[in-house]
Amino acid sequence: MTEFICRLGTPSGEIVTRVIEASGAGEAKSRLEGEGFRVFAVSSPESGLSAVLSPGGSKKGRVKQADFLLFNQQLSALLRAGIPVLQSIGLLKTRSASANLRAVLTDVEEKIKNGIPLSDAFESQGIFPRIYTASILAGEQSGALDDVLARFVTYLKRSVGISRKLRGELAYPAFLLLAATMMVAFLTLFIVPRMSDLFKGLSANRALPTVTVLVLAFSNGIASNAFWLLPLLIIVGLGLYIWLRTTSGKLVLHKVLLRIPIAGQLIRNMTTAQLARSLSTLLSGGITVPDSWEITAQSINNLELRRRSQGVLPMIREGRGFTEALQKANWVPELALDMIGIGENSGSLREMLDEVAIFYDAEAEVRLEQFTTLLEPIILLFMATIVVTILLAIYLPIIQMISSGPVGGKK
Repeated sequence: MTEFICRLGTPSGEIVTRVIEASGAGEAKSRLEGEGFRVFAVSSPESGLSAVLSPGGSKKGRVKQADFLLFNQQLSALLRAGIPVLQSIGLLKTRSASANLRAVLTDVEEKIKNGIPLSDAFESQGIFPRIYTASILAGEQSGALDDVLARFVTYLKRSVGISRKLRGELAYPAFLLLAATMMVAFLTLFIVPRMSDLFKGLSANRALPTVTVLVLAFSNGIASNAFWLLPLLIIVGLGLYIWLRTTSGKLVLHKVLLRIPIAGQLIRNMTTAQLARSLSTLLSGGITVPDSWEITAQSINNLELRRRSQGVLPMIREGRGFTEALQKANWVPELALDMIGIGENSGSLREMLDEVAIFYDAEAEVRLEQFTTLLEPIILLFMATIVVTILLAIYLPIIQMISSGPVGGKK
């Protein structure tokens, strides 16, 4: 006899998991159906419980943020119109332009047909944020899934808007930095070495300027050792990239970013807005403050701020005030703490969290503009300094030769 893990629907409408001994999957299914159960899935121990919860088992690709937002907008509209969940998923699956999203929705549809709740079906995909699946679960439990989805769509719109603005603001400084790097590399590796023969002739009669000597030594050093410097730079860059993808590497990077004057304050403001928006969304769905914080804390992108926030949840569960516990994290702005404290004391925490999110979204935009406004001239100044230095190194010997006259070099 072999043990089988079975996903069942009881006569009372509950979904349960049960282990049964049988000679085969067919016999197990027949016995359970004879007992009045509806059998959704039967799995052997080798496949495990994951086979019951995730039939098909194929990993889906990432869904783009824009496609995810559009899907939730459409799903919220269909549910508000009174269309059942299963039919809504089926309609959106056929009309989605994203192949990855279609694959995900096909799997979700099959799970719903097998009696698995919508929140579990999305969570089993492993690609959606926990705040999303928790919001859906809250909507299922409260019977207001359409309202919860509408609030999540509002949250997602704000998050997508901030991300797009951040990318847009940083695009020009990134382009300037790339252009500066390419220009310096071109002048150093191609222009200066071609002028070295001329400089050798000039140095026979007159000592070259110090800036020319330094630039020539730097350029010739790189050019003559490029065969091993280039592979070394690639190896170091690849190693740094791999290290920064590890938890310890990210933690070090995030600590450094927080110490940069304007960038550090920008990160704190953006994280505060995200935190308040996430908490408000979850509280609106009927999720308790401790559970909402546990989910929200995991969505903090900066690992250093997330580490500082680890002590908040135990304090809340001990019965301490939410504002008091949040203050111990030692990174949330004082004004945000004051606003949250007022909301907590007046019984309007969710509404006050919305106000905090709106305020710090606007504050983050101001900080972002300040950061990019400061960054652009710094990059331009750096680029101009390098280019002027190289041009001086090239033209100073020529100017000296011209100013000394045709016999200036004789002694």
